[in-house]
Amino acid sequence: MSINLEKGQKINLEKQDGTALTRIFMGLGWDAASGGFFGSGGSIDLDASVAMFSENKELVDAVWFGQLYSKDGSIRHSGDNLTGAGDGDDEVINVDLATVPTNVKTLVFVINSYRGQTFDKVKNCFARLVDSVNNKEVSIYKLSEKGGHTGMIMAKVYRHNNSWKMAALGTPCNGKTIRDISSEMISCL
Repeated sequence: MSINLEKGQKINLEKQDGTALTRIFMGLGWDAASGGFFGSGGSIDLDASVAMFSENKELVDAVWFGQLYSKDGSIRHSGDNLTGAGDGDDEVINVDLATVPTNVKTLVFVINSYRGQTFDKVKNCFARLVDSVNNKEVSIYKLSEKGGHTGMIMAKVYRHNNSWKMAALGTPCNGKTIRDISSEMISCL
């Protein structure tokens, strides 16, 4: 049974039987608000990314359309969706929690507008966490916030007392790529 998360809500990343999840994916999706862009087409180029932070809030690695795999191999990105068209996940970030290096404390999932399109032009934006082993949705966070920002810090997955947890963030930010919003991500740790 999937949990509909509210902004700020946290959950444990456990299966129904209480055992820890080992492989997950974060499916991120969006649609263009009606009216289209640049006269027509109705597409929006948002990019899903994840940053890996140490306990000291230092950036360890980042996975995004410019680097589809983490250097340690624990995270991989599905590739860049240039339009947001279609139903379901537009971009997927797979994480093998069991192999994320022990020096990584937090994974921060973000969406940015590479072309500078703002979130007042976006609808149906969501981040959903899925247990990859059995393809069951664990939680979904549906973003309702609109605005003139070009990025959104959607969620974080973090270690706490030797287990993984997830928090829905929904923090607006500005930047074309994950590199442009590192200070905003640090403030969410």
